Amino acid sequence: MNDSQSSVPPPSESALRSDRVAFNFWRWFWLSFLVASLAYAWYCFYVPSNSITWVANYTSAREKAAQSDKPIILFFTGKWCVPCRIMKRTVWADKQVAALVNARFVAVTIDVDDPSVAETLSRYRVSSTPSTIITDPQGQVLQQKDGGMGKANFLKLLGELKVPGTPIGP
Repeated sequence: MNDSQSSVPPPSESALRSDRVAFNFWRWFWLSFLVASLAYAWYCFYVPSNSITWVANYTSAREKAAQSDKPIILFFTGKWCVPCRIMKRTVWADKQVAALVNARFVAVTIDVDDPSVAETLSRYRVSSTPSTIITDPQGQVLQQKDGGMGKANFLKLLGELKVPGTPIGP
């Protein structure tokens, strides 16, 4: 047998087309997967603006609460906390929640990674994020919820609050 002749027949045109279709399928599959993954990652970290009047820090919140005789909502969060961002998107950005919080509370968000808030973290024994704590103007805990929650659960938490002169209702 001659070396120039091989016993393997050349691939047929339909076999080449089949390989090309399979290659194109996987290329589009992985490209679509990448786009979907990036979109989901963006969605997890996307936080819309909200209309809640946030106080700059805990000390200012206590002063403002003492002047207005309103309870304080402390929202402990971190920039890296995905459940916190979801809560910011689904709860804090809601117009009904914003109206209720602005009318009846002093709200402050506390970044757990900030070293200057270590005393506040230890005072309220915050060990996870997100943590939502409602206190009276003197700083005594009235309600506490660790972990994320949706709008309905947040409004329920506020509805369970018993503060003289501050009726809460959805």
